Amino acid sequence: MEKIIEGSIGLLMDLIRTQSFSKEEDKTAQIIDTYLQNHGVKTHRELNNVWAFNKYFDSSKPTILLNSHHDTVHPNRDYTRDPFNAEIIDGKLFGLGSNDAGGCLVSLIGTFLHYYDKQDLKYNFVIAATAEEEISGLHGLEFVVPKLGELEFAIVGEPTQMHLAIAEKGLMVLECKAPGKSGHAAREEGENAIYNAMKDIAWFQNYRFEKESEIFGPIKMSVTMINAGTQHNVVPSSCDFVVDVRITDAYTNDEVLDIIHENTISEIHPRSTRLKPSCIDKKHPIVQAGIALGRETYGSPTTSDQALLSIPSLKLGPGDSARSHTADEFIYVKEIEEGIPLYIKMLDQIVL
Repeated sequence: MEKIIEGSIGLLMDLIRTQSFSKEEDKTAQIIDTYLQNHGVKTHRELNNVWAFNKYFDSSKPTILLNSHHDTVHPNRDYTRDPFNAEIIDGKLFGLGSNDAGGCLVSLIGTFLHYYDKQDLKYNFVIAATAEEEISGLHGLEFVVPKLGELEFAIVGEPTQMHLAIAEKGLMVLECKAPGKSGHAAREEGENAIYNAMKDIAWFQNYRFEKESEIFGPIKMSVTMINAGTQHNVVPSSCDFVVDVRITDAYTNDEVLDIIHENTISEIHPRSTRLKPSCIDKKHPIVQAGIALGRETYGSPTTSDQALLSIPSLKLGPGDSARSHTADEFIYVKEIEEGIPLYIKMLDQIVL
């Protein structure tokens, strides 16, 4: 175990030193690919994604996906340190992507290597180090999953302090256009699109969906942008506004969109319906295994690649979400040292 942990920390330092902005992850993909191959693992790579199955894969057994991403955001402008200088000071490993989600990724890779060449496992493992998570891109996890075969459930590595994020809100961003008819503001002409928009905006503000999530409560809809008009004396013929919709596990994205269409007069076009709400039953064996080890369950307000999965999934990893995307990002080395054994203890306990 000590060798796996030591190797995982070394891998994370190599990843930090290598720029891997979304869609530019080719070099970190190569580092991960080489690292796995150096441990005797047969790997697969397409675009900037790397994945591998356990050595004695048995198609008659269920398969568990271990997934995290190796792309990063651009450094926060308030950095006081070199974001690509992987350095351990007072137990903190500093560097861009150390917390989100490098620590999770290398811990899951270490967990995979622990199981890789074991025979007579109760289940199969596939590790997937994927790209474009930070931009919800089309060429990351969503691109890889169809190539992995049937999956029983997934552990998605994101910094949760190794507590159990059993649900995650989905996201839809709506482009809305309220109709109107132009006319001179001095006369009773036209139909003011702003007034029509106000009716719909009031609906978004006040509507309460019938079903509420036991974890998150009600769905949240927020009008965040608005634009209309060309000059002071012209009645506007259209009014554009944007709505941020945070969808809970009580509804699907399509169900929410249907309800919105039924209750508004504006043209409503979602930028995407891909980022779905997700959840895993609290009675699921992997959740129960975590609870038995003293981990707490909660609902995550942040969006991750978990939104792209249609199987039960648990968001779980070392690090703290509050440090993600911050200046002078870091993860405690101790969090990785404790995270890998905890992943293994949980997986050893489950019976599928």
